[in-house]
Amino acid sequence: MESKKLKKGSKLLSYVLRHAPEVIGLTLDTQGWALVSDIVKLTERGNTKLTRQMIEYIVANNDKQRFSFDDSGKKIRANQGHSITVDLGLEAQVPPEVLYHGTASHHLRHILKDGLAKKNRHHVHLTKDDTTATVVGQRHGKVVILKVDSLAMYNDGYLFYVSSNGVWLTDHVPTEFIEVVSQSNTI
Repeated sequence: MESKKLKKGSKLLSYVLRHAPEVIGLTLDTQGWALVSDIVKLTERGNTKLTRQMIEYIVANNDKQRFSFDDSGKKIRANQGHSITVDLGLEAQVPPEVLYHGTASHHLRHILKDGLAKKNRHHVHLTKDDTTATVVGQRHGKVVILKVDSLAMYNDGYLFYVSSNGVWLTDHVPTEFIEVVSQSNTI
């Protein structure tokens, strides 16, 4: 499959499963699941056509493992990152001692003032390693890596969840639990 076509398909799948299913006339259930056959049918006439084979390839080869099929293989959903209301059915878990967050340096002043906020998403996204945080942060500009004292947060009553692709989620990270560990330029 052509990589340009796959990239375009992955972006469309991410957009409709995480943010705007209505742009193609798709309906998600309360847990964020959609029928693969509906996605295929609804994209047939659009600029980006998604076939069952293409969707399977995207799910299997997405480096961030953004999507999952249900046990039957008939439904698909995004693992996290929704700006629309869905219930992923995640249960609170004890996080590792520290987690990391990668962001662009131009966000640092605001973060050090107000902490990490979920903004228009369901949760703040954190990772167990600084390498992944670096990759995520680089998408947005000059990268800053933040270390989060997640276990201390948990002990103070903050809840943490882990998505099926290993991304740690929480509602907010107050500044007192954040340490800047790496930045590619000054504030």
